[in-house]
Amino acid sequence: MLNFFERVLQHPQYYRQFNCGPALITAFNCPMEARLMKSRFSELWTQYNYLFYVIDGEKIWHTANGPYHIRKDSCVFVRKGGFILEQILDAGFCVMLFFIPDEFISNTLQTRSRPLEQYEQHFEPVMLLHASDTLKGFFLSMSSYFAEEQEPDPSLMELKFKELILNIADNPENKHLLAYFSSLLHEPRTILLKRVMEDNFCFNLKLDVYAALSNRSLSAFKRDFEKTFLNTPGKWLLEKRLHHAMHLLNNQSKTVSEAAFESGFQSPSHFSRAFKTRFGKAPAAVKKS
Repeated sequence: MLNFFERVLQHPQYYRQFNCGPALITAFNCPMEARLMKSRFSELWTQYNYLFYVIDGEKIWHTANGPYHIRKDSCVFVRKGGFILEQILDAGFCVMLFFIPDEFISNTLQTRSRPLEQYEQHFEPVMLLHASDTLKGFFLSMSSYFAEEQEPDPSLMELKFKELILNIADNPENKHLLAYFSSLLHEPRTILLKRVMEDNFCFNLKLDVYAALSNRSLSAFKRDFEKTFLNTPGKWLLEKRLHHAMHLLNNQSKTVSEAAFESGFQSPSHFSRAFKTRFGKAPAAVKKS
């Protein structure tokens, strides 16, 4: 899978970029012909959350929780992790984009004079934000920076990132994202590990990526994983992916190749062998029945 964050950084000809640190990057992309991904489906992941405002166009984000169809005038927060991005026909995608790590969100929230309430821990990988007048005004103010030839000072851009987080935190209609913000401040690390695995098991990510997403070194990830799941990461992932594939074949009318792809198997032949070993019959036989 491709690192979405790195792909954006590597294509300044497509994205005009301002940064104020190794992770705090804001970018603007609008030409209809400027597309990083040339195929209909692109397998991507990012180690940072990102927030974007859609000026024009549409795309579909496919996650373990299902698809999210994102259209013009949407403001969207996507949690760090894997996803499959689907291009809609030959349409462009005009977007203002912000990469924001968990640590920056937490540090910004801790500066509020009113502590963030604790919310019920329910939030999805992709969350639509309430487009308040304040939030619209923020994006309008950002567009003026991109329209100028001179780049703004990085310290000013850092303030704009903080403004964005605090604007969102002040709007109670963003309850799902506020629940995620609350989890960053109060959630035990074990819960984070479980969520990272449940949200990303169906993507073909390496173990060091799962470790980074759970804010751990690779050795700490393996140790904590076995303590939490009573299994090795490799065995747990294979079992989880095979059961997900069985669900797709039985309940969602997926073809064998679609079930393999959407369960994190890069090779259909490997999928068929592993499936038959686990369930005693080939995926094609399950599909036929």
